[in-house]
Amino acid sequence: MTTPTQHPILVLGGTGKTGSRVVDALRARGAAVRVASRSAEQHFDWSDDSTWAPALAGASAVYLVPLDGVPTGPAFVRQAAAAGVERIVLLSARGTDTPGYFAADDPANLARLELEAAVRDSGAQWTILRPGWFAQNFSEGFFRDEIRSGELYLPAGSAAVSFVDTEDIAAVAVAALLDPGHAGRTYELSGPRAVTFDEALAEIAAATGHRARYIPVEPAAYTAALVDQGLSELDAGIWTSALNGILRGLEAKVSDGIPRALGRPGRDFTEFVRTAASTGAWTV
Repeated sequence: MTTPTQHPILVLGGTGKTGSRVVDALRARGAAVRVASRSAEQHFDWSDDSTWAPALAGASAVYLVPLDGVPTGPAFVRQAAAAGVERIVLLSARGTDTPGYFAADDPANLARLELEAAVRDSGAQWTILRPGWFAQNFSEGFFRDEIRSGELYLPAGSAAVSFVDTEDIAAVAVAALLDPGHAGRTYELSGPRAVTFDEALAEIAAATGHRARYIPVEPAAYTAALVDQGLSELDAGIWTSALNGILRGLEAKVSDGIPRALGRPGRDFTEFVRTAASTGAWTV
């Protein structure tokens, strides 16, 4: 295990689901951390490259969380390498380079492919994380409000998903940022077993007493409903495309990235539910 550098590690998206946990874990290991986002003290905006140099100044490594569909990621990577950044850990997504996983014209996935290529070509030591669907989507993300209301609508059929805990994503990211042995590796990350949405909601009900019903819908109807709720057609299409891997059964796969990176299995969905329930995640 290496001694944490006192040059700051830049964490983009440092207030988000994975970024906030990366920040906490880095600080627990004594690393100097610079948290950057549009709302953080270190202001960072993907659409304003004048904010990039101050964020990168003196940084030894970057945890790179892109904004879906934004095309400026490769330019940022080139600037990071020119500024002397030695390590880049990129949060990508499972299925990024798998034909048919996302729609062929999905702008978010096209941007991910370009960004992965830029990271590999940067000259820095790089590690790419490709997690599946986050378990925390149930407790912090866009499933939560519908679960609390009692009905969760998704175009996911009866498929199962090996939901990955964001605590594990953060643990792999921190290992790649601080420790040897992770450079040049791509880790596909999942939980240790797959559960259906019916099973997931049953586990939440068992832990909390709050019952919600899963209602599968057709993709076109789901996209139309998102537009009716105020999303742009582009954003609604991106969400539906992202769910396509679940509908096709591709997200049931249990990947080996967490055991390879950490030498242990990922956290089970039951453990995630127990922890989230203890914080009142689904209290109505």
